[in-house]
Amino acid sequence: MAQTLLMPKATAVWLVDNTALSFDQIAQFCKLHALEVKAIADGEAAQGIKGLDPIATGQLSRDEIARAEKDPNHKLKLSEPKVRVPDSKRRGPRYTPVSKRQDRPNAILWLVRNHPELKDAQISRLVGTTKSTIEQIRDRTHWNSTNLTPMDPVTLGLCSQIDLDMEVEKASKGRPLPTAAELGATLQSASETEHLDLGYREEKEKEIDANAVFAKLQSLKSDNVEDEDDHRF
Repeated sequence: MAQTLLMPKATAVWLVDNTALSFDQIAQFCKLHALEVKAIADGEAAQGIKGLDPIATGQLSRDEIARAEKDPNHKLKLSEPKVRVPDSKRRGPRYTPVSKRQDRPNAILWLVRNHPELKDAQISRLVGTTKSTIEQIRDRTHWNSTNLTPMDPVTLGLCSQIDLDMEVEKASKGRPLPTAAELGATLQSASETEHLDLGYREEKEKEIDANAVFAKLQSLKSDNVEDEDDHRF
């Protein structure tokens, strides 16, 4: 398991306040941008964050800090942990609590319908089931098939959203992009669309008669002249 720095921004605050390290050195060690470290030093960022002493947490030694202060090109390195925690390797299907095992068929049905790209082994890892059960639900030969209701396994608490997203991403890699027919929509070519509104324009042109418009204007002018003559007399 790769070592990672605990609370990098709080560690950066402590290093800015208590050491003579450069912004680049602190940024490299805390996985931040140098400008962000500068903003911390100027009080423009990380306001209200209490600094975390990396020496007290055993992630950095005083000698390492002193060495970096003397050499601006030196990159800080995390201290080796005193206790090694072995990586937990889970084998076989995920363990499912007894209280939630009755929900597994519903979760399998949801995965089969909403993520057909998932393989049986991936579904088995997510909800802790067997390949035969998945096949029965796919083929509708499960003993309780008529009563099953698709339910999100994340909502049921059978797996986390992160695990589901990871499996979906793995299954999607290498898959060809969906065709237009699969998406249920197609784009028309330019030759088909460029003359779509011609009929509408022709109808509009027929409706607008220039002679009728001028005749209307002449009648309005004559009405105005008659009104002026009536006012004179």
